[in-house]
Amino acid sequence: MTGFCLNFKVDCYNTVGSYLSPACGGGKITSTQFFLIDKIEKSILQWCAKGIVIILYLEVPMMKTNNNNNCLTIFLEGRIDTNNAPQVEKELLAAAEGKTDVVLDAEKLVYISSAGLRVLMKLRKSLAKLPMINVSRDVYDILETTGFTELLDVKKALRQVSVDGCEVIGAGGYGTVYRIDEETVLKVYNNNSQEMVESERLMSQRAFVNGIPTAIPYDTVKVGEKFGVVYELINAGTVAQFITAEPDKLEKYVRLFARELKKFHTIEIDDALFADKKQYFYDITKTLGKYMTAEETAEITNYIDSIPDCKTFLHGDYNFRNVLLNDGEVILIDIGDAGTGHPALDVAGVSIVCNYLKYTHLPPEEIRRLLGFDPELTDKIWYFFCSEYFGISTPEQVKQYTEMLTPIMLLDIVCHSLRRYAELTEEDYLVRVNGLVRGRLLPAIRKNIPLDF
Repeated sequence: MTGFCLNFKVDCYNTVGSYLSPACGGGKITSTQFFLIDKIEKSILQWCAKGIVIILYLEVPMMKTNNNNNCLTIFLEGRIDTNNAPQVEKELLAAAEGKTDVVLDAEKLVYISSAGLRVLMKLRKSLAKLPMINVSRDVYDILETTGFTELLDVKKALRQVSVDGCEVIGAGGYGTVYRIDEETVLKVYNNNSQEMVESERLMSQRAFVNGIPTAIPYDTVKVGEKFGVVYELINAGTVAQFITAEPDKLEKYVRLFARELKKFHTIEIDDALFADKKQYFYDITKTLGKYMTAEETAEITNYIDSIPDCKTFLHGDYNFRNVLLNDGEVILIDIGDAGTGHPALDVAGVSIVCNYLKYTHLPPEEIRRLLGFDPELTDKIWYFFCSEYFGISTPEQVKQYTEMLTPIMLLDIVCHSLRRYAELTEEDYLVRVNGLVRGRLLPAIRKNIPLDF
C-alpha cells in the first residue's frame, strides 16, 4: 500500500533484535515496528525470522464514512472476503448503529465473496432499505447471480461520456442534446439530480412499452459533474420546424398534432412511476396556503377536486417542439413531466402555447424560441387544434372551450412559475401570487364553467 506505513503488533516479543528473512524484506524487529508493504494478501501475516514464526496483526484503518443530511454513506473498498469479512462486519454494524438512512458506495469495491455477501445481508436486516451505488460491472454480476439485486437497491456505476467536439442539435430549459454518433444522441440535463434523470429514462422506457411512441432510451451516464441519458438518434423534425418550413401546410400539421394527442388520450397507464397530475396541483396549493386566506385556498382545492380522476396517459408538456415527425410517424420526446389524469391537463398546455406565451413580458426572440414558430400564427393554430381535437367548427365554440380550460391553464402556469421558489425573493413570490392567483386564477374558477369533455 503505497504512500503510508502500516502498523503491526508483534506477538513474539522474545524475538526483538532478530532480523526478518530477505524474502520478507529484511529489517530489524522491534516490539513496535512500522513497515512499508507493497501488497498485503491477508490481514494476518506469518513471517520467519531465524526459523521462528512471527505473527503480525495488521491494524486495518476504519472504513470511510460521510454523514450528510442524516444520510450515512459508507465507502466499501478493495476486497471483502473470508479474510476480512469479520472486521468489515464489525465496522459496518458499528457505523450504521442507530441510523435509518444508510447508503453503501461501492465505487472502489473490486470483489466480494459469499462471506462478504452475508455481511451485507446482516446489515440489510437491520434497515428498512439499503441502497448500494456506484457498483462496478464485475461486482454487479456477482450481486445479480446471487440474487442480491433483488434484496438491495443496486445501482451500477455510470460510465463517463465526453461531449467535447460533439454537435449540439437541440437545447431547452431542461438540458442540451448532443449528437454522439450516427445512431445515438445524448441529452445532458441542467438539473444535476441523478434521481430525476433516471426517472425520465425509466418513463421513456415504460411509455414505449405501453404503446407510446417515444425515442428509445439506453443508459444513464455522467458528463463531467452532470448526468445525461443516451437515446436513439431519430432523423426527424419537430412539428414546429415543419410549420416554419412549410407555412402553407399549417392546418395539415396542426390537425395531425391534435389527432395524435387525442389518440394518446385513449391510452391508460397504471404505473406508480406516472404520478397523478392532480396531486401536483394539490401540492402547489398547499404551498400557496401561507400567502392566501383559508377561503381562497379552499376555492382552489375544490376546483381541483372537481377535475375527474382517470388513468389517461398525459405527456405533461405536449407542445410543437416536443413532437417529432418522421415520414408521417409521430414520436414524442421530453416526457420527463409525463403522468396520468384528465386529458384537459394536456390540452391546457397547448392553450398556454397559443393563448398565453405571446402576451408575456418575455423578449420577442425568446417567445419565438419557446414556441418554435412565428407568434402571429398562434390564433390560427389554436382554432385548427380545437376544431380537430373537440370536433367543433365555429369561433364561438372555440371560445367556449378556451374559457372552460382557462382555470387549468392558469393552475399550470402558477405551478411552473413557482417551481423556482428558491430563486425568488419573498417580494417576487408575493407579486406572482397576487398577479396570477388573485388576479387571474380565482376569477376564472369563480365563473363555474364545468369541465364536460
